[in-house]
Amino acid sequence: MERERMAQTLPSLTVPQLSSQNSLHSTALYVQAFSVCLRGHHVSRPHNAGWGLIVAAYQQAYHRPGDQASLYVSGQLSMHLTQLNRECLLHLFSFLDKDSRRSLSLTCHQLREVFLDPCLWNLLHFSSPCQLRKDNFVLGPSLRYLTICWHSSRVLQVCNIEDWLKTSFQRDICSKHESLVSSFLAHVCHMCPNLLSLTLSGCGHITDQDLISVLQSCRKLRCLHLENCVRITDCSLQGVVAHGGNLEEVKVDFCRNITQVGLQGCRERRPDIQLSAERSADMIPDSKPEEKVPLRRTLQKVLQFS
Repeated sequence: MERERMAQTLPSLTVPQLSSQNSLHSTALYVQAFSVCLRGHHVSRPHNAGWGLIVAAYQQAYHRPGDQASLYVSGQLSMHLTQLNRECLLHLFSFLDKDSRRSLSLTCHQLREVFLDPCLWNLLHFSSPCQLRKDNFVLGPSLRYLTICWHSSRVLQVCNIEDWLKTSFQRDICSKHESLVSSFLAHVCHMCPNLLSLTLSGCGHITDQDLISVLQSCRKLRCLHLENCVRITDCSLQGVVAHGGNLEEVKVDFCRNITQVGLQGCRERRPDIQLSAERSADMIPDSKPEEKVPLRRTLQKVLQFS
């Protein structure tokens, strides 16, 4: 079914049309037709099954003995994939997810160079900090949009608990991933100066200093979205005022250590920033252990003399 659908999408692109590497018009038609095919698969199958078929077909063709790596459509030789110029290959790679890009890049040196091209990586989305350990992406000056979202029960049951209230088992779990996002953001500071948008959700271990370092290094940052980042305090808002010269929108949702005083101070000093904080200032902030001791002693004395 997949092959028939591809064949119907690309019925007219054969050797006479695509035999010349310098034929920009024919190459553009080829890429456009591929795009139509891929968009159809993307709508119906979010994991890019169509592209997976293309990658598998190319890998199979690449390893065919006595033959060159070629793409076939409806049984007719169309052209070698590597005959496409770099711009077209970058366009085709852009339809792949990170894992599929890496798989395709392992087939030959030319496609590996395309994979390593920073221009391909202007947007990165991670659904878990564990994905930051993989080698299926490239950080570079072309990165414009970065999102790290971790929607997991582990965030609520482990990472969001105050450090002094965690059990040894919970500390052991956190020790395996607590520095992942911070270390990754440190690399972003050095390699991605043109970042425009940063979204961090459920990153319970990032600190104010991590965020301030990003603001100091990525001066072009326009949008900053923070959600459920429990260690973020009013110090981050002060960093927004001091270092976020190009910031236009800041969201600090469900960050329990953000206070109304910090929000008001940020609004007064930077009225040009669209600042929003859903539930943040209304949540119960963390209390340090030394602040709880006098209160407990006071209650004990009250009970003794009552």
